[in-house]
Amino acid sequence: MRDRNFLDAIMEFEQQLESLQQQFDEIKKSVAHLVEEYQSLQIENYHLRKRLEDLTKAAETFEQGGKKGALDIGEGYDNLARLYQEGFHVCNVHFGSSRKGEDCLFCLSFFNKNS
Repeated sequence: MRDRNFLDAIMEFEQQLESLQQQFDEIKKSVAHLVEEYQSLQIENYHLRKRLEDLTKAAETFEQGGKKGALDIGEGYDNLARLYQEGFHVCNVHFGSSRKGEDCLFCLSFFNKNS
């Protein structure tokens, strides 16, 4: 009888180990997904910062009176509209972050001011 209890305990322990292994595998998948998303966001953030830097330099050149190579104001507005259509905020509150498909009242009011 004692051997039976011991075997039952071992089988129960084995089931617990299998359950823990499944939970661990799920956590590993979640972490891998988060790492991929983090890397993607880092790259996206780098490109957005680079684009913002380019636009800022071009706007400064335009303001200083340099017409050659400077961005036309309409072109800057069009670029912001394109960024908004691609799913990014262009408002000063959330600039550069993803809109996740939702409209932003701040961004829309920005476009209404400029039209």
